[in-house]
Amino acid sequence: MTTKTSKNRLMHFLLVALLLSGCSGTPNTVQPVTPFELASYLGDWHEIARLDHRFERGLTEVTASYSLRDDGGVRVLNRGYHANRDEWREAEGRAYFVDDSNTGKLKVSFFGPFFASYNIAKLEPDYSMALVVGHNLNYAWILARSPKPDRQLCQAYLQKARDIGVDTEALIWLSDCVTTTIPD
Repeated sequence: MTTKTSKNRLMHFLLVALLLSGCSGTPNTVQPVTPFELASYLGDWHEIARLDHRFERGLTEVTASYSLRDDGGVRVLNRGYHANRDEWREAEGRAYFVDDSNTGKLKVSFFGPFFASYNIAKLEPDYSMALVVGHNLNYAWILARSPKPDRQLCQAYLQKARDIGVDTEALIWLSDCVTTTIPD
């Protein structure tokens, strides 16, 4: 790895750390899901839609893999393809429950002691799709077990995002499961 590449990665991680520091809490329109079973949530997820952020800008084919850590936390491995640079990017982090393990409210870190909120606002009973938001509604993701989930299910998650105040017009879709926006 070149020195320039190392410096660029360090700067990227420092920027993400600064963005995420102090980013805890839950938006007042969001009630994290309960009951929540971590064992059912573990595994691979595909990013279906997201709000734009520098740390994911330009990435497609984004996945998140969750597995147990030896310390009782969750290993988070995010991966995405950057077509303009013809490269895969990965970021490994860790997550821990904020309250109790029966509530879908975690804190996640990709850099040192800095944690950000990971609030599961909607979750299918079979754990096939989830809506996740951060400490505010400027951070939102729709995740699914399949890269091409059912269109009706996508519409339901789009509606939930809108209902809690996410700017659904600004969502970046990585899947073609929603072709139109929800009318007012």
